[in-house]
Amino acid sequence: MTAEEEERERESEAEMEALFSQFSYLANQALVDKNFDPARIEELLGLFEQEAYASWSSVEAEHQKAAQDATNSLKDAEDYLDSIMEAAMAEFRQSYDATKKSSKEELSSLVHAADASRKMGQSLGAAAAGASEKYLDAALSSAMANMKSAFTTSKIHPS
Repeated sequence: MTAEEEERERESEAEMEALFSQFSYLANQALVDKNFDPARIEELLGLFEQEAYASWSSVEAEHQKAAQDATNSLKDAEDYLDSIMEAAMAEFRQSYDATKKSSKEELSSLVHAADASRKMGQSLGAAAAGASEKYLDAALSSAMANMKSAFTTSKIHPS
């Protein structure tokens, strides 16, 4: 509540107290004076009504101002939340794009390494097959040479 609003509230309270005091005085006068004019009380009740409407209008204006302030605060909060969400989404998109690019690069690297390994495996397999053939040929040659040697040094003649 602002200082101006507090001042208006104090003035209104003081005016209502003055009206109650005047009403009390008129009520006492009405009890004592047989020629008392009731219109005087009606005039005072009119003043009460005016003060009540003025007070009600003041409270209504304060309420409207408070409602507008709350609406403005809510709008500010929504705008702030929207900006935070937009920034978070932008950061997410950037992170997602970087991760996607990194994943593609890593996949490409792995595919390249797998192709190189497959080719090396094929080369090693071919080399092993070639070595195996040479070993088999060498073993056969050695066996043949041993057999020939055994026949030549053998004392048994095929006759």
